[in-house]
Amino acid sequence: MNIELRHLRYFIAVAEELHFGRAAQRLNISQPPLSQQIQQLEQQVGARLLARTNRSVQLTAAGEQFLSDARQIMQNVTNAADKAARLHRGEEGELRIGFTSSAPFITSVSDALYTFRQRYPGVHIQMQEINTRQQLAPLNDGRLDLGVMRNTPLPETLSHQLMLREPLCAVVHRAHRLANRATLSITELVGEPFVFFDPQVGTALYAETLTLLERYSVSPNIAQEVGEAMTILGLVATGLGVSILPASFRRVRLEDVSWITLSEPDALSEVWLVWSKRREMSAATRQMIRLLLNNQQNEFSSRIT
Repeated sequence: MNIELRHLRYFIAVAEELHFGRAAQRLNISQPPLSQQIQQLEQQVGARLLARTNRSVQLTAAGEQFLSDARQIMQNVTNAADKAARLHRGEEGELRIGFTSSAPFITSVSDALYTFRQRYPGVHIQMQEINTRQQLAPLNDGRLDLGVMRNTPLPETLSHQLMLREPLCAVVHRAHRLANRATLSITELVGEPFVFFDPQVGTALYAETLTLLERYSVSPNIAQEVGEAMTILGLVATGLGVSILPASFRRVRLEDVSWITLSEPDALSEVWLVWSKRREMSAATRQMIRLLLNNQQNEFSSRIT
């Protein structure tokens, strides 16, 4: 069987007009070739689709059924072409994003997600909260399309783009002796009990912050180790110790917690966009990256005061 879309298009025109002349005019072809194409279609189908006389054209029972199916086929082709075009433009499909716990508190990230949802409602965004190191494997094997993470060593199979640098801040209880300071040096935290990340969790902030402390010869007295930044804030709020966290967490407003800018110019944390080199990047992913980079705010362009 060798039925082509043009056969269906020609048949639909004749079936709707019930007149070969008008159908030929509608299709912008001459009548003899149209009659030949309909005859070829009937031969391929193995059934008479049209009852013809010198004065009229009528659909047979087989023709009525074939017309219904032909219309559905043509609609399916149109829908398939439209869906492919929308996927190509990044207006449809699925976008799977891994993100660290701090990402939703970064204004440029939350603004980009909101804008993307307004512009591309046909794209299903699947967000997965997962720490930096745990994002690497799913980015490699295709379970994630894009990662929003902290500075960390990457395998050669992954690419990254720096999105922003944000200050690291000291976090203390509001009754702490340093609570009313606008800025302080990392060295002023020597001897303080630290509430910090559990090294087994795999967050990049653990290594990033320890490296910063070591750079200034500060050996933290770690009193509590937990898995989440929100838990760190909660424990600081109870007075169990101090900590160092990215400034984006300031959007979590706790009355018993004070945030103090670190005076060291390198007390910064980088936020990266990461994706696989080996996998073709979807248009939706490209659109999201563009929004995330263009939506960068000035919230961290200067030191927090």
